[in-house]
Amino acid sequence: MSPRRLSGGPGTLLVWLYGVMVVGAVSRSAVQISTEFDHAPLAYSLSAVAGVVYGFITYSLVRGGETARKAALACCVLELAGVLTVGTWTLVEPSAFPDATVWSDFGIGYLFIPVLLPLSAIYWLRKAAPTGDAA
Repeated sequence: MSPRRLSGGPGTLLVWLYGVMVVGAVSRSAVQISTEFDHAPLAYSLSAVAGVVYGFITYSLVRGGETARKAALACCVLELAGVLTVGTWTLVEPSAFPDATVWSDFGIGYLFIPVLLPLSAIYWLRKAAPTGDAA
């Protein structure tokens, strides 16, 4: 059985949301890195990394196919780990982040989309796996 088209059905919403997050994270970090990098280099760098991760996942969802599905799934798991790590870090040691990142406080500045999006994508990508691979 062939895998589902990744950008069809609920995947369309994922592509749009990841696309919006690419624009938000990349544009935010580009402005912050170019104008005030010395203020919070870790926060701004993490936002740039988040933007790159979002871009790769968006590309993988649009590209489709089994290799892209596996790559996107692995990236979503890493993204979720990053959101949980940075989210916890910003709550435990707020002084480490003089300015917010995309993933600060589990994405509160982005309506918690950074923590909900990888969970939704992981579910969708596992569901899109060929029969026998989703377990």
